[in-house]
Amino acid sequence: VAGTVPVRGALLVAAAVTGAAVRGALLVAAAVTGAAAGAGALVGSHDAVRAAVAVGLALLAAEVLLRHCVRRFGGVTGDVFGGLAETAATTALVVLSLG
Repeated sequence: VAGTVPVRGALLVAAAVTGAAVRGALLVAAAVTGAAAGAGALVGSHDAVRAAVAVGLALLAAEVLLRHCVRRFGGVTGDVFGGLAETAATTALVVLSLG
């Protein structure tokens, strides 16, 4: 989300994306990856790696969708944010179910 622009007229999205910083987004991503790996480690070392990979692939899938939407729509909307969340969650769940 950091560094993206809202679609014209998306006022609530404008407030969200203008306050987003790349450093903050990276810190949150690292924290979530660490928390997922820690939770997976409670089950086993293989599960810690799988959980970290699931988060990484979820972030990658969301980033790909974000870039596509920015190119297609010229920015982001609230619906794009919802789609990013659903895409990331689905990707993580699929990866976790494959083990």
